[in-house]
Amino acid sequence: MPTKRRVAGLALALILALGGSPRAEKYGGVLRVYLFDSPGTMSIHEEVTIATQSSMMAVFNNLVTFDPKIPQTSAASIVPDLATSWSWDDSRTRLTFRLREGVRWHDGKRFTARDVKCTWDMLLGKSAEKLRLNPRKAWYRNLEEITVDGEYGATFKLKRPQPAFPTLLAAGFSPVYPCHVPAAQMRQSPIGTGPYRFAEFKRNELIRVVRNPDYWKPGRPYLDGIDYIIIKNQSTGSLAFVAGKVDMTSPYYFQPPILRDTQRQAPDAICPLVPANVQRNVILNRSVPPFDNPDVRRAVALTLDRKAIIDTLTLGEAEVGGALLASPGGVWGMPPELMRQLPGYDPDVAKSRAEGRAIMERLGYGPNNRLRVKVSARDTAAFRDPAVLLIDHLREIYIDAELETIDTTAWYPKVSRKDYTIGLNLSGNGVDDPDQALYEHYACGSESNNDGYCKPEIDALIDAQSQEADPEKRKRLVWDIELKLAQDVARPVLFQSKSGMCWHPYVKGYVAMVNGIYNGHRMEDVWLDR
Repeated sequence: MPTKRRVAGLALALILALGGSPRAEKYGGVLRVYLFDSPGTMSIHEEVTIATQSSMMAVFNNLVTFDPKIPQTSAASIVPDLATSWSWDDSRTRLTFRLREGVRWHDGKRFTARDVKCTWDMLLGKSAEKLRLNPRKAWYRNLEEITVDGEYGATFKLKRPQPAFPTLLAAGFSPVYPCHVPAAQMRQSPIGTGPYRFAEFKRNELIRVVRNPDYWKPGRPYLDGIDYIIIKNQSTGSLAFVAGKVDMTSPYYFQPPILRDTQRQAPDAICPLVPANVQRNVILNRSVPPFDNPDVRRAVALTLDRKAIIDTLTLGEAEVGGALLASPGGVWGMPPELMRQLPGYDPDVAKSRAEGRAIMERLGYGPNNRLRVKVSARDTAAFRDPAVLLIDHLREIYIDAELETIDTTAWYPKVSRKDYTIGLNLSGNGVDDPDQALYEHYACGSESNNDGYCKPEIDALIDAQSQEADPEKRKRLVWDIELKLAQDVARPVLFQSKSGMCWHPYVKGYVAMVNGIYNGHRMEDVWLDR
């Protein structure tokens, strides 16, 4: 049997062989993160932008969460958070959690099962306290009620089996809110149980969180705080990073060209490029002319040159995709050979555009009678740049479009009102699971189904895949849904994004997620080696 000294020596040799060192984590210091935009509010449950979610996830905890050390999130990587254990009943419709005792909210009040019930009653619209916006209400359409068993037991009662339900609860968009704090206060001064406490928000300037000295997890966090410095111009943000004014760039915001340029100027920086589980897509307001006409919608799908957009904006790094992120980054998406068979995905773009022009000509449009519309997009580079290319592609089918840029704070309310004709949209999947992506973006009545797509037969298929416990059978059902969505021109997907971020080598303990940019921002394991 090897001696303790020999085992320690072998461990040291392994660490050094891997390029590391046996260095203990250090406490203290403020992490400075460049943030790409100023969010509308601090309330994760009411916002869709990563500008809120990435900066506020550190303030909260979930019942369960994805292991932040495992890059690919999945049901297999779920670990306890505010819950210590969970179990299904025999019918697979009751999911019971035992809760952690001794946890306190940042204002000193005790966390109990009542807070769990209050949070999901609010998401279901059953509580007196109302959310101003509820983007993820569709996630919980199968949730009937939440019951409590004393102070530290909570049961989620489902209408039917839904094996992936814990995956939704593990997402960074699923924090537990306190019963005793009004929703209005959570928008401006949120109270959580997380490793950091909210300190201040100066619109267009700064979001600041500070160390929670009473965090329930011993020894965490390491940092004294995090300053999210809002810089709307990404070139300026990159220069701030290269100059050492910030320690980390905006999470998963850099597209490949600027990521490569930043890496070139700061060669020691760590700059991963990952599948983001974020898609750029086109939303068509099918409730008003001209896109109430399915033939016009089909013509739009046929004019898209996905490869040209990918080559121009991402140096060829992004991927052609559908509603779900494809492997190897994603777990559930269509394989490429099947995706090429989808309507509008033919690599012969000239042939597709000829078909699109023929459709428009039958409708009375042509070189001397062009359709004029506005393309709406959020006023950030991630939206503007593909919108400009979309406008160029629309010209090929006799559509002349003018770009209309919208401030982030007004974007979601605008599209929710359907106050647009055609939009360049970003759909970020909060978790890599079909239940989230399909219910949120394509199910009838979903608050995030911004183009009003609704087919009861598709809803039935979404329900069917949701109940399927066998992963391989579920994938086949999901791929069948993908085919039908493409046939219906339901939110045509331009590409599945690959994006990245950079941090200086002295930033330790951060792991980039490869299939979910809205996870991994708890920051309790991050420390500074300087």
